[in-house]
Amino acid sequence: MRKIILLIALLASIAINAQIKLPRLISDGMVLQRNTKVKIWGWASAKEKIEITFNNKTYKTVTTNEGKWMIVLSYQKAGGPYEMILKASNTIVLKNILFGDVWVCSGQSNMELPMERLKDKYKDVIAKAENSNIRQFLVPDQYYFANEKEDFTSGEWISANPVSVLQFSGVAYFFALEIYEKCKIPIGLINSALGGSPAESWISEESVKKFPDYYPEFLKYKDGTLEKQIDENDRKISNDWYKLANATDQGLKNNWKNMDLDDTNWKTMNVPGYWADNDLRNINGVVWFRKEFTIPKVKEKTAKLILGRIVDADSVFVNNHFVGTTSYQYPPRIYSFDASILKEGKNEIAVRIINNSGKGGFVIDKPYELVLGNDTLDLKGLWKYQLGAKMLPLPSQTFVRWKPVGLYNAMIAPLKNYSIKGVLWYQGESSTKKPYEYFGLMESLITNWRSQWQQPKLPFLYVQLTNFMEPKPEPVESNWAELRQQQLNMLKIPNTGMAVTIDLGEWNDIHPLNKYDVGKRLALQARKLVYGEKNLIASGPLFKHIEKKENKLILSFTAVGSGLTAKDSKTLKGFAIAGNDGKFVWANTTIEGNKVIVWSDVIIDPVKVRYAWADNPVEVNLCNKENLPASPFEADLK
Repeated sequence: MRKIILLIALLASIAINAQIKLPRLISDGMVLQRNTKVKIWGWASAKEKIEITFNNKTYKTVTTNEGKWMIVLSYQKAGGPYEMILKASNTIVLKNILFGDVWVCSGQSNMELPMERLKDKYKDVIAKAENSNIRQFLVPDQYYFANEKEDFTSGEWISANPVSVLQFSGVAYFFALEIYEKCKIPIGLINSALGGSPAESWISEESVKKFPDYYPEFLKYKDGTLEKQIDENDRKISNDWYKLANATDQGLKNNWKNMDLDDTNWKTMNVPGYWADNDLRNINGVVWFRKEFTIPKVKEKTAKLILGRIVDADSVFVNNHFVGTTSYQYPPRIYSFDASILKEGKNEIAVRIINNSGKGGFVIDKPYELVLGNDTLDLKGLWKYQLGAKMLPLPSQTFVRWKPVGLYNAMIAPLKNYSIKGVLWYQGESSTKKPYEYFGLMESLITNWRSQWQQPKLPFLYVQLTNFMEPKPEPVESNWAELRQQQLNMLKIPNTGMAVTIDLGEWNDIHPLNKYDVGKRLALQARKLVYGEKNLIASGPLFKHIEKKENKLILSFTAVGSGLTAKDSKTLKGFAIAGNDGKFVWANTTIEGNKVIVWSDVIIDPVKVRYAWADNPVEVNLCNKENLPASPFEADLK
């Protein structure tokens, strides 16, 4: 009897192994690349016969000794939906397949940032997002060092509608809208991005070998031992820190969220603001805030509490009712709740903030308000606060997921058989610590990816870093400016295009909400470089040449469009010049035709010029008459 059971199990195992297994990408609803050869691949048992029927044609192959197979479909025009039938010992029917253009959307958090985070800014766009011809495949956030993965652990193709679009990358979705509106072809977006990731994490093992700082670091993690040790240690340190914070928090022990709490002895501070600038000084741990407000009788069913951004984590209560929480500092705090918990007259908000390092509090220059229908109550001003638990700063984590090669192996390598139209790339914020190496890293990455997809001219469109952080009144050195220069230099690489966003940032938010214009400017680059609109003005002015006449520097540009101008017809600003000592001063400027003349009475012999050279050059305003901003740059006489 036992032998019979074992035989049945063996036969069942053989039958299962003989069945076709497909990668996650090859699934219902997929968008395949038009006008090129398309690979369909998967696994089955060794020497298994595989048959695909598609669009009135039949394709056949036999698996390798390793059980792998691949079939190449002939060129297909844009269109669909189609069905595809795959047969081996089993039959799989894939439905709702489209042919169009497929774009890989990669980089860090500003590419990853979903429409969910933008839903208040783009309500109308989301409400109208009913388009089965725009689809996204969301690659799971994973890393792996041992080798290149062949498939993803999860993922599916999803069509855009008012609910599903909230998962779409904001930048990628606005790009797709623009291209679809212009070309009327299906657009597939493969969203493979991870917040905080540096460029080297997206490069293959072979390509990273040329970088002496990164290849040895990668080798440390290749066998997984160190990765496991670090992850376990970081997790324990973090868990212990938060456990102690919760255990010692007097606010939790004494129910400081209670509406009737006697807080007359609490101190006050202005919100928004940071407690480091008040009596608590540089304390980490838990701090509670409370604010009383008065409202008339509530008629609305839903209320919305907007608390800007908070550093780092918060839990929010209204009249003793929990209304929302966020675990890290970057997302906007927007909490909708049942308005029935509000009452006519006195109400109370309590906010528990956990800050594990740096300055904790409420980010300034953000909205803080209660919204009831068409009425808004401003919540800025004096709030009461009290220290709940004082903690030492939480030690910084190693963030193994950002180490070299790991994201390439897990999030890019499984894509290499999937034909694509091009790449959209938004990354750089995490590479500003070493800006001078960025061009080399990106040149290697682009070459690496073009080799992987066997497309030497694969279009690579990217976003130049936007403006961010506090503006400076005088010319300064800036790693962000240097990285923008490196990104400008990347245009020397064939078949690349850059979207300038120096006017789209927010000084206090590394994740600015204007993703519409970012997507639109990427689409302009695609229309010119990829979709054949050769005469389209797709960029603002790009520095071309510098010459000197007496004590003035004369600058010429490409992409001037209908002509150079100062935005809003204001005085042209943002230029600085220096002599041989390298000390920059603000320059006088004038536009003459399609050239900019710069000079300063204190620089007799100028040899260098910079434009928009700062973390946040807020007043820069050179653009073309198509209203596209000029790229920041640095140049000197040689």
